[in-house]
Amino acid sequence: MKFGIIKERKNPPDRRVVFTPDEVVRLKTEHPEVEIKVESSDIRVFSDDQYRDKGITVAEDITDCDVFFGVKEIPVNDLIPNKKYFFFSHTIKKQIHNQKLLQAILHKNITLYDHETIVDKNNKRLIGFGRYAGIVGAYNGFRAFGIKYELFTLPKAETLRSKEDLVAKLKRQTLPNIKIVLTGNGKVGMGAKEMLDGMKVKQVTVDEFLNKIYTQPVYVQVDVLDYNKRMDEKPSSKSDFYTNPKEYTSNFERFTKVADIFMAGHFHANGSPDILTQEMLKAFDCKIKIVADISCDVNGPIACTIKASTIGEPFYGYLPSENKEVPYTHPGAIMVMAVDNLPCELPKDSSEGFGEMFMEHVIPAFFNNDKDGILERAKITENGKLTPRFAYLQDYATENTSPAI
Repeated sequence: MKFGIIKERKNPPDRRVVFTPDEVVRLKTEHPEVEIKVESSDIRVFSDDQYRDKGITVAEDITDCDVFFGVKEIPVNDLIPNKKYFFFSHTIKKQIHNQKLLQAILHKNITLYDHETIVDKNNKRLIGFGRYAGIVGAYNGFRAFGIKYELFTLPKAETLRSKEDLVAKLKRQTLPNIKIVLTGNGKVGMGAKEMLDGMKVKQVTVDEFLNKIYTQPVYVQVDVLDYNKRMDEKPSSKSDFYTNPKEYTSNFERFTKVADIFMAGHFHANGSPDILTQEMLKAFDCKIKIVADISCDVNGPIACTIKASTIGEPFYGYLPSENKEVPYTHPGAIMVMAVDNLPCELPKDSSEGFGEMFMEHVIPAFFNNDKDGILERAKITENGKLTPRFAYLQDYATENTSPAI
């Protein structure tokens, strides 16, 4: 079996990689029967020489490999027929901008495994960059706060090397007695929490956050039942919320009345109530002035996330009274950070973490006959067809059809 680590070709450039040089060495040590080639790249966070120094083959042409590993979507013209690929295809929600990509994958008889669909038997995601999105997103939230109130100036995360560097920069700043509300207990939310804890921001309970006044910055991490309630006021539970989301409505406004910064690191399922509405943001007693929407669902549960921002221009203003974008310097604006590729700002750390997860959860499946079904569940296409698990994509994969080849 021949594994190939491909060069990232999507624009804007992405410097991350599935396997760092050390992880490739580990892979070769544990499975010497595998041949591994790295496609030469001038943008990857690890240079060609860093791979060569570990005795790893780096080549311009790796088309003889059987399985290719990448991070972002691959341009249609660069897809090699009859191969196996792992990358984030961003097709499983029928994203219109990648419809031609899925069509080309089927046309070229490619077997596609999506990093996003690598799950355990309970459909829990096993790998991803979520933790690093949370880390960088929280940093950017404080960077926005410093800019808006002209208190301090932080460098862009992409100019720093590691999470520790980000924390060190934040710890040097003096914060007023602000309140920060953080949604989410998954990898994204916990990544943001790492930053808050690293800065020694005090964590408090929901009741304390809502009712107490502090002389220091504090934060609260809230779960779905902290900001959603049943409309009929019957007893609620997490299982009931996930089963009957349409019976619930957001009561996040109780946090908007006391919080200065909102860090959104939640997962928002289809059918769940919107969390932060335009009405909440328009309210005279809404105190939130910074929203770091790490989850970045455009036109989704956070009303002020009306577009994704970029690493180059991470901030924009949202005017609640008119539901439109304005300069973030506008006196009535909520300052929004909604970068949709945050882990790209910390490519070394995020690549190292991703590779460790991939080695733990995915690579063994190649050598144990996929006894836990990891590869089978992750497989979207095979033999020019959608697999049964992803048959719901059939209309998306066949409409307007002539695929770009």
